[in-house]
Amino acid sequence: MSTFMANANNIERRWFVIDAAGQPLGKTAVKAANILRGKHRPEFTPHADCGEFVIIINASKAVLTGKKLEQKYYRHHSGYIGGLKEVQYKTLMANRPEMAMELAVKGMLPHNSLGRKAFTRLHVYAGENHEQAAQKPIVLD
Repeated sequence: MSTFMANANNIERRWFVIDAAGQPLGKTAVKAANILRGKHRPEFTPHADCGEFVIIINASKAVLTGKKLEQKYYRHHSGYIGGLKEVQYKTLMANRPEMAMELAVKGMLPHNSLGRKAFTRLHVYAGENHEQAAQKPIVLD
């Protein structure tokens, strides 16, 4: 008997909805990253892309514990001298909560071609409504 190895041809992808309202941002991101990667499946294969699609709703209602709203910053550099840009998470959650959730999930995925491919299956919405109702997503607790 040979070992089953998952690949793109024998994986059927499902859609999942995660509600972030009242949940810590990091815990919601962990759930999403595990599903995007496919680690919840019994046929998980580390070198193959066997993850599912994830829709995160109510990203604006996700909470940050402790003093992270004041003390945590999102930093990126333009590449030029003095080009460090930083945004406080209080501002980021007020203006672009989808980006805060995407950054959290992206950091939890592998930093290679598998992670980049998995990240394309993530859909984040600040409110309750999403555009993927036709896919009949499964609601997670």
